[in-house]
Amino acid sequence: MNEELQLILDTTEESMQESVSHLETALSKIRGGRASANMLDGIYVDYYGSSTPLSQVANVSTPDARTIAVQPWEKAMIDPIMRSIQAANLGFNPTNNGTLVICSIPPMTEERRKALVKKAKEEGEEAKVSVRNARRDANEEIKKMIKAGMPEDEGKEGEAKVQALTDNFSSKVEKHLEAKEKEIMTV
Repeated sequence: MNEELQLILDTTEESMQESVSHLETALSKIRGGRASANMLDGIYVDYYGSSTPLSQVANVSTPDARTIAVQPWEKAMIDPIMRSIQAANLGFNPTNNGTLVICSIPPMTEERRKALVKKAKEEGEEAKVSVRNARRDANEEIKKMIKAGMPEDEGKEGEAKVQALTDNFSSKVEKHLEAKEKEIMTV
């Protein structure tokens, strides 16, 4: 197999891996049945006039399955952290005990669980579309190479390898979705 074709395959695999990694990140932010420090990943706090990620102004932990504890490094940050969590509209109200911001995670209703499964499936579909787009781009590049003089059987072999990559990454997406659905629907 020539070097250009191998480069296309490597680039395609990297692109598909990025799609799966993005899916993993998106699914980690969808609340399952348990509290997770990842649930507060996208929150930014006003830290002396600049917007700063919560993880850079406080320690976030989960002391039990239904609680997230946020321990600010400065006591003055308790109120801005509470405001940021409330503004994020995550479905829970933070409280404080003077040193910690505590977020109690309410149990989910069946309706809420189904809505979260639907959101997870939407994220999965986006990942599959991204994987298919990478396949399409690779196949277009291979077709250009065939027109430029590459042997047709070598091009077909390349397209078959691209399809194998697509099947592999599509199955990874499915496995992630099944695991997340099981996590969400477990009471």
